[in-house]
Amino acid sequence: MRNELTRKDIQKMEEEIEYRKLVVRKEALEAVKEARSHGDLSENFEYYAAKKDKNQNESRIRYLERMIRTAVVVSEESSEDEVGMNNTVEVYFEEDDMTETYKIVTTVRMNALQGLISTESPLGKALLGHKKGERVEVQVKPGVSYFVQIRNIENTVDDGSDPIRKY
Repeated sequence: MRNELTRKDIQKMEEEIEYRKLVVRKEALEAVKEARSHGDLSENFEYYAAKKDKNQNESRIRYLERMIRTAVVVSEESSEDEVGMNNTVEVYFEEDDMTETYKIVTTVRMNALQGLISTESPLGKALLGHKKGERVEVQVKPGVSYFVQIRNIENTVDDGSDPIRKY
């Protein structure tokens, strides 16, 4: 599966890669050199911890580069009156008689605990392209679904404050 990313997601990832290559990599290499100079490596915990940090940084760089390389760039543009990327949507859950507010984001920025749902989630998929007042069926899996009503849609500008999820 290819990740869907916006231009801003890619820009944030490129900035993180640059920071990790220019700053974090240099610090990690210095920490390894320092720990190595303390002598016997077989019992040197600092050395192993420094190597682990260095390797985690390199793994993160490779992960971000692969994400960018294989990404499908999606538009943040949406019609004024329908649900699209980066819109904040107020949704009424009929079964539970409750209202929740979510922001529709890409998969790398999703965080359900903060109300950020992805366009790939069942709710995100169901809401995309629908308008205020519409009743929408959310298909969880074959034979299991529920209905929601779109109460309000806010066209928000992505200010880049939603973090890229770190794995």
